[in-house]
Amino acid sequence: MSDGSEWFAPKGYGYGAGLPISWQGWAVTLTFIAIVGGIAFRFGDKPLVLVALLVPLTLLLILITARTTRGGWRWRWGGDD
Repeated sequence: MSDGSEWFAPKGYGYGAGLPISWQGWAVTLTFIAIVGGIAFRFGDKPLVLVALLVPLTLLLILITARTTRGGWRWRWGGDD
């Protein structure tokens, strides 16, 4: 599923990605955290605006993570891949 640009390690068990394994993965993760923190600080008193901004941002993070996880996203049972 990945085209060679691997930014995240796969989870050992379950479905999805684990921790970042490259500087690009860490940059995406830290940027996401900073943006979420800024949005929460700015719009914490407006829950509808907060959700309206965080949902697409989170979906973008999921898309980026799914496309750049080593071996792609699939169910894993803890064996060596």
